[in-house]
Amino acid sequence: MTQHTPTKDTNCDENCNENCSSCSSGPTPQPQMGLPPRSKIDVKHVILVLSGKGGVGKSTVSVNLASALSAHGRTVGLLDLDFHGPNIPKMLGIEGQKPVVLAKHIEPVHVTGTLSVMSMAFLLKDTSTPVVWRGPMKMIAIQQFLDEVNWGTLDYLVVDLPPGTGDEALSIAQLAPNVKGAVIVTTPQDVAVLDAVKSVKFIEKLEIPVIGIIENMSGMICPHCGDTIDLFGRGGGKKAAEDLGVPYLGAIPLDPEMVKAGDEGRPYVLRHADTPTWKAVDAVMEKLVKLVES
Repeated sequence: MTQHTPTKDTNCDENCNENCSSCSSGPTPQPQMGLPPRSKIDVKHVILVLSGKGGVGKSTVSVNLASALSAHGRTVGLLDLDFHGPNIPKMLGIEGQKPVVLAKHIEPVHVTGTLSVMSMAFLLKDTSTPVVWRGPMKMIAIQQFLDEVNWGTLDYLVVDLPPGTGDEALSIAQLAPNVKGAVIVTTPQDVAVLDAVKSVKFIEKLEIPVIGIIENMSGMICPHCGDTIDLFGRGGGKKAAEDLGVPYLGAIPLDPEMVKAGDEGRPYVLRHADTPTWKAVDAVMEKLVKLVES
């Protein structure tokens, strides 16, 4: 920013300095910039998915939750707001696609007839291109992803946010309409749960309801004997929900097949019906829908 250096004016008092605003040599007052108006996107329910820290499987939960909602007859948009690590297209097998601009609006990438996606990954030159942005640029991009993307009429917009409590979460909470609440993803161990508690309190400060906590990677089902191995412990997410007085949406086990499905771009819930992990994801989705639509 260029600093104003006042020049002497014949009508200026001898004591005039750089803070003077009453003469022609004083700095020009800058208008106060307010927040843009809320988006007019046609959506019934906006669901924010966030976590206190990285590595807890938040994007995996977002992809499978959106896919499950779509498979149950809802029209769903999935908005990837992790600008610095946009992995949603990779997990859905649409990494190489590019949005089309029609009539001054961007067409989201359609995975199915009821699931569409928008991500910064579609706009980058290649997957290794970093996004080096400060907060104001992120707000502008979020506004464009809401207002300039042709989402159509949606039952749900699932928003995958980066870890932590930064600009993206603040901006979407202020710009999106019909924000029904936030889903907090954690793993069972104490360090992750501690950060999840921070996320809950952050959301409450924004006066947004906490839909509930999901405990991801809650035990691993042995592919050989079928027993559950508690790699990261168990029950931390449920206890946090009870302590904070927010709903507990359920636990999703750590499943090697879910990891493989994400790497191959095939949502787990669409390929592994009736498995324990599928049933866990479906139960979480049904509980979320009940809380949101009741």
